[in-house]
Amino acid sequence: YPQLKYMFAIPNGGSRHIAEATKLKATGLKAGVPDIFLPYPLKDMGGFGWITYAGLFIEMKVGKGKTTKEQDDWLAYLQSIGYYCRVCYGWLEARDIIIEYLEFKVWL
Repeated sequence: YPQLKYMFAIPNGGSRHIAEATKLKATGLKAGVPDIFLPYPLKDMGGFGWITYAGLFIEMKVGKGKTTKEQDDWLAYLQSIGYYCRVCYGWLEARDIIIEYLEFKVWL
């Protein structure tokens, strides 16, 4: 999957020293933005029933972790403007979602 070359993590989570957190916020860091982004659009140019998406966002969770209100708001917004968004519990689930996305297994 050569598209994975352009997938990247978004450093929103974790605890940080106040100076680092302040610097990141000043540079545009926003609470709730999903953890991973794959900037690869899917386009149904053949009329096969695939949904057209602008890219893939994944919010990663551990154990029984729940999304925050900010995360829910971001996921809903991104989905509403054409991104495929999922919450994944662990790397195996994320891997499966990424493969499903890249293999055009996102159906109407």
